[in-house]
Amino acid sequence: MPFHRSAFVKRVSFSLQLLLGLVIGVVLGFVARAGDVTWLTATLTEVGKIFVQLLKLAVPPLVFTAVVVSVANLRNVSGAARLASKTLLWFLVTSLIAVVFGLGLGLILNPGLGVTISTAGAKAVDLEGAGTWLDFLTGIIPTNIVTAFTELNVLQIVFLGVVIGAAALAVGEKAEPFLAFSRSILELVQKGLWWVIRLAPIGTAGLIGKSVASYGWDLLAPLAKLSAGVYIGCLLVLLVSYPLLLAFVGKVSPLTFYRKAWPAIELAFVSRSSVGTMPLTQRVTTERLGVDRDYASFAVPFGATTKMDGCAAIYPALASIFVAQVFGIHLGVGHYLLIAFVSVVGSAATAGLTGAIVMLTLTLSTLGLPLEGVGLLLAIDPILDMIRTATNVAGQMVVPVLVARSEGRLDEAVFTAPPQPLDEAPAAVRPAAGPEPALT
Repeated sequence: MPFHRSAFVKRVSFSLQLLLGLVIGVVLGFVARAGDVTWLTATLTEVGKIFVQLLKLAVPPLVFTAVVVSVANLRNVSGAARLASKTLLWFLVTSLIAVVFGLGLGLILNPGLGVTISTAGAKAVDLEGAGTWLDFLTGIIPTNIVTAFTELNVLQIVFLGVVIGAAALAVGEKAEPFLAFSRSILELVQKGLWWVIRLAPIGTAGLIGKSVASYGWDLLAPLAKLSAGVYIGCLLVLLVSYPLLLAFVGKVSPLTFYRKAWPAIELAFVSRSSVGTMPLTQRVTTERLGVDRDYASFAVPFGATTKMDGCAAIYPALASIFVAQVFGIHLGVGHYLLIAFVSVVGSAATAGLTGAIVMLTLTLSTLGLPLEGVGLLLAIDPILDMIRTATNVAGQMVVPVLVARSEGRLDEAVFTAPPQPLDEAPAAVRPAAGPEPALT
């Protein structure tokens, strides 16, 4: 029988494809670094860069239309205000738990003590006025609608989407043509993004390989305790906090949840983008975890832009303690309470694609710590961002499950059923003639 490559690829699960890409990337990265193979490092860098650019290309229309449609969809959900309030409440509660883990690990590990790293050449990162609460709040409102999209200011795009979605709700039937157009654009963007997601194993090899080839262990050595703290903190949230909430609040099996949610968590780890992972996250939440589709169409986009336990809670807590210790600044109980407050309330500052840099800048400025500390951590940020984003996306699926379970909007038959392949085409536009390639 002749060998058909496409048939072979379809038989290999998407999770295994990502894992193979990860392993290949690590191997190629070590080869490039050990042998000083410049062309290989450059190739890995370009492959990873192209993959990230493809993800970012879809972000403005994806975020805007997803937020507009999700807000407008609330009119189809009974008890929408209660659902939205519960979702926001659980976002805050889980963020508070995460920041407590971060602060506890910071106090135990003391990541900045004994670190021999020069602060003389460190410079504050220029984030165009994102350093204070006033700048953050005023920065939410765009001065130019076009600029918000061209400069990929996700927070401003979210603001515009919420306002226009709410306006569409208020206008009623007259806004239906606009909403139908928005839904069409959303479907088109999601379809294109699925094609990009299919390239994730190749992008993974490039991103991981570039990190290994460029950084190696030399850069991690002085920041080992901080790096370990971030990974341990995220794993505590993933393996302790979320499972306990799922088991005792949601009354569902944590093992079943992770078995079904794994493709989205794995893609988040390698892509480092909550927004880029959002179409897969939403598919997993509805088709594998059994969350009501109307509610999920609001909760998942909302979470992808505001629910950031890894970037906005664990990391700022640990990094703030690290910066204070490196610069010899004492932190008291009031400072730790302030870190918790900033992390819980300011999580929207991460906005899906900004990583944790803006959030850390906001936290340091609130505490009065040197903003140059952000520059000290930029080099290892890609390495830390992988586990942070995986934690973010896991939380973005945990909360809808908890809320849907409490509101009777969780289909237990779907949740407990064996994991089904995730069809490439969205359910709303899935063609009738024959199945498409699947992610499993």
